[in-house]
Amino acid sequence: MNFPQYRPRRLRKSAIIRKMVRETELSASDLILPLFVIHGSAVRNPITSMPGHYQYSVDLIGKEAKEAWEAGVSAVILFGIPAEKDEIGKSAFDSEGPVPLAIKAIKESIPEMLVITDVCMCEYTSHGHCGVLHNGYVDNDSTLELLGREALTHAEAGADMIAPSDMMDGRVGMIRKILDRNGYSEVPIMSYAAKYSSAYYGPFRDAAGSTPESGDRKSYQMDPANSNEAMREVALDIGEGADIVMVKPALPYLDIIRRVKDEFDYPVAAYNVSGEYSMVKAAAEKGWIDGEAVMMETLLSIKRAGADIIITYFAKEAAKLLKGS
Repeated sequence: MNFPQYRPRRLRKSAIIRKMVRETELSASDLILPLFVIHGSAVRNPITSMPGHYQYSVDLIGKEAKEAWEAGVSAVILFGIPAEKDEIGKSAFDSEGPVPLAIKAIKESIPEMLVITDVCMCEYTSHGHCGVLHNGYVDNDSTLELLGREALTHAEAGADMIAPSDMMDGRVGMIRKILDRNGYSEVPIMSYAAKYSSAYYGPFRDAAGSTPESGDRKSYQMDPANSNEAMREVALDIGEGADIVMVKPALPYLDIIRRVKDEFDYPVAAYNVSGEYSMVKAAAEKGWIDGEAVMMETLLSIKRAGADIIITYFAKEAAKLLKGS
């Protein structure tokens, strides 16, 4: 193709033509909204590092989910902040904990909404790590049963999907086995398959109260320098029964999203994480960028990279715009 016979601008001449030849379409149905649920009543704690987001008590979570539904968001993922924490995170599998109660509240408010639950120990342990600590090191195998118990508790409360985010080896297989053994073989697993040890998680740790008391998570979350390792992680999770595989974070790892989609041709989720959200919000507040336009361009880039599903704090805002377009 050579100029002047080929003029790419011909197909950019009007909004109608541009839409006709558009290669990637972003839809509200692609989006999942994270929600933080806390004990108590009439609690709506603002998360200062994530403007527009809050910790909600169970009595308010149904209303927030319904507002998201009415905006066009059809799925939420829940993160719990318990009243009490201990060394092994027993509150994670308390049937009266914030997440099981929130599942029921959302299902009462809007039964059609897909409710996904994050399964990890970090919000529930007193030390803030994602599993059982032995001599300062997270013990992989003794954590697996706890994750299975947490997943089962969520399924029993009515969760539609389980999303383990801990990055313990073998956790997808353990959760699948426990769910199947207890009559929940139809509950799918969306695994955080390639979850990197990232500096972009800072605001989330404020929201979930999950900052490690000491050390870091580099011994179990992935090294940001590695790409081939992510393929091995994804292959392991698919082999253990994952129904959807996730890459987290999204923007610094668009290459990983594309590789996962190309190499496995499997449903792929991407997590547009708190740091990515907060940077856009902060720059928009300063007047340095058009926050709305950057939000939509960001989400489109994640979809274009190969993600079928995007978990994002922008979900409600973006869905409203998409609904009106």
